[in-house]
Amino acid sequence: MKFISLTIVFLYLSIVASFAQIKSQEVSFEKRKLKFEEANLVNSYYSQDGNNSAVTGGIGTEKLTDISNSFDLKLSRYGKTGLKHTYTFEVGFDTYTSASSDKIDPATVTSASYSDVRIYPSLSWNIANEQKGNSIGFSASFSGEYDYTSIGGGLTYTKSSKDKNRDFSLKLQAFFDTWAVIMPIELRSNYQFEGYTQGDNAPRNSFSAALSLAQVISKDLQFLIMVEPAYQSGLLSTRYQRVYFNDINTFNPDGSRGTLKSEFLPDNRIKLPIGARLNYFWGDHLVLRSFARYYTDDWGINSSTAELETVVKITPFASISPFYRYYQQSASQYFAGINQHQLANTFYTSDYDLSKFNSNYFGAGIRFAPPAGVLKMRRITMIELRYGHYSRSNGLNSNILSMNLRFK
Repeated sequence: MKFISLTIVFLYLSIVASFAQIKSQEVSFEKRKLKFEEANLVNSYYSQDGNNSAVTGGIGTEKLTDISNSFDLKLSRYGKTGLKHTYTFEVGFDTYTSASSDKIDPATVTSASYSDVRIYPSLSWNIANEQKGNSIGFSASFSGEYDYTSIGGGLTYTKSSKDKNRDFSLKLQAFFDTWAVIMPIELRSNYQFEGYTQGDNAPRNSFSAALSLAQVISKDLQFLIMVEPAYQSGLLSTRYQRVYFNDINTFNPDGSRGTLKSEFLPDNRIKLPIGARLNYFWGDHLVLRSFARYYTDDWGINSSTAELETVVKITPFASISPFYRYYQQSASQYFAGINQHQLANTFYTSDYDLSKFNSNYFGAGIRFAPPAGVLKMRRITMIELRYGHYSRSNGLNSNILSMNLRFK
């Protein structure tokens, strides 16, 4: 939190300095009307399956499908001082069905948690001083679904060098979330833990800072390094996720063994990801994009990511981009499988997202941007289709197919 506070002070001073430079300019510009920059329509279909559902204690189906649709619109204008104002509005809708969530109350044929719709609009405003090479931005967002609402805000500051070969960026974000406490059906009567009971509303707040430095090394090589510390507080446990303990001589009414409790995790978490990108432009027909990241947090998870994407231009207006990502992480100190936790444990979870595993994600995208427009429709300047397959060492598998249409 101290680090994030210092970055907020730094951002504030940078913004004040930027506006001071702006006001000192004597040149007056005529205010212009809003200009349409571009719009994007993205549709995707996601499906997964596995056998480590946290809702049922680390075993059981993880089958889930999600259909996502999002639309963003970008407008811009120049103000009287010559500053460029860019406005971006985005709205998205997700519809999912989850067999594992339906096990919160297995006595019902189909509970309210089996399917849900999430809506997430956002708005951002960026002010750029193109002569000075700096900009500031503000953003606001909302997300709402059956048991969860989130309100977010952000500030950004970017500064480019005089030769435009170096960019520094600082981004601060805060999300203030509220979610309904939903307990497994067996624990809803006279069960209170962590100060919450069935039907309560609990807070979850997240604060993050992202600092990045991008450098053009040569006309063919670009490099970027980033640090993204984050802090969370509030109810970080998912209360409807069951945990079965190792006293297997204890029988539950449904025939399962081991004392049954609701997931319980610390009420704060500090995360620190550090990443780097390296892009190489090999002539006019090949681009190599690489990414590496190291992550650590105070829950005991350490992870590393390595990704490579190759963009191959088939024609000046068409390209294909195969990609591959490898990921591995250690287990959280609070994780154990079904009937492996001891009753003396202070914190406990059987959520396999917090377990030790490695994963592979690979696929390809194909992009068309004909000068006459897609299917001769000049307003549709680009279409991209993308497919990816994800597999995890603990048996979780998923597929995602997406389409992006760009309008100008």
